[in-house]
Amino acid sequence: MTTGQDLELVSLTKRYGDTLAVDRVDHHFRAGSYACLLGPSGCGKSTTLRMIAGHEDPSDGSIVLGGADVSWLPPAKRGTAMMFQSYALFPHLSVSDNVSFSLKMKGVEAATRREKAGEMLELVHMTQFADRLPDQLSGGQQQRVALARALITNPQVLLLDEPLSALDPFLRIRMRAELKRLQRELGITFIHVTHSQDEALALADEIVVMNNAVIEQAGPAREVWGAPKTEFVARFMGGHNVIALPQGHFAIRADHLALTNAAEGRLDGRITGVEYQGANVLLTILAVGDQEVSAVLPEDQFFENPMQPGAEVGLSWKDSALHPVSA
Repeated sequence: MTTGQDLELVSLTKRYGDTLAVDRVDHHFRAGSYACLLGPSGCGKSTTLRMIAGHEDPSDGSIVLGGADVSWLPPAKRGTAMMFQSYALFPHLSVSDNVSFSLKMKGVEAATRREKAGEMLELVHMTQFADRLPDQLSGGQQQRVALARALITNPQVLLLDEPLSALDPFLRIRMRAELKRLQRELGITFIHVTHSQDEALALADEIVVMNNAVIEQAGPAREVWGAPKTEFVARFMGGHNVIALPQGHFAIRADHLALTNAAEGRLDGRITGVEYQGANVLLTILAVGDQEVSAVLPEDQFFENPMQPGAEVGLSWKDSALHPVSA
């Protein structure tokens, strides 16, 4: 299996008429890393992925893989492979023939195709299903076949477009573990588009948060989650509040807020919602200045002194819990 190589986007831009879908994006993806492009619908993440794959032409800028500009190479010649959200399996072909289809198109002899397909199916734990048709498989099994088909081309970069979105929540968690296992075993670069914060946090060595056609923040998963740099990233990643103080705007995690009696905290408010979440209880509070704030309390702590909507409370925090954010 080919090892991963560095991938660099240089002022990558995509326009559709007057619409700017991707705006001069610069980013370096480390070889052998698992990166997630994360953001809301329409932010430019899937368009960026399609340009890397060669399924969209850039309007401006470059895509550099392993030191070579691949911006205008056809998809099959640029060292990437893409796994589509729909899996796009051929319904009339067996699992084995689906996996080896790209080798058939290259004129590889049948015996070699079968051998290579068998290796890929073993990698994704699907050997026993080699002779089945796609409609005889579950969604998770179809996904494994699509992965094997993408990997048989020995890509340096595997591109995944919302690969888990069609799966039920339980299977989604199982397949996250499978994707991470494969990436570690193969050592190639994975770039995975998702709108799920949980998915990105579970999988990524690096999270790249996109919004309005640009990168808002990129870095290790724990850094992006724990120290958001903009209001958008703080709110989109979830679990954070953005509060306005005389010194500026700050992000603070909901579980870093403590509740006190009214007028005894650093910010006063009134509880407007209480949501039991099992291990935790989520409180929604309308604070001074019409700021809606969320606080997460451990279940046992909340039920020692339960509160109801309408209760007046104070909010307190450690200064170290605040992170300044830009608009």
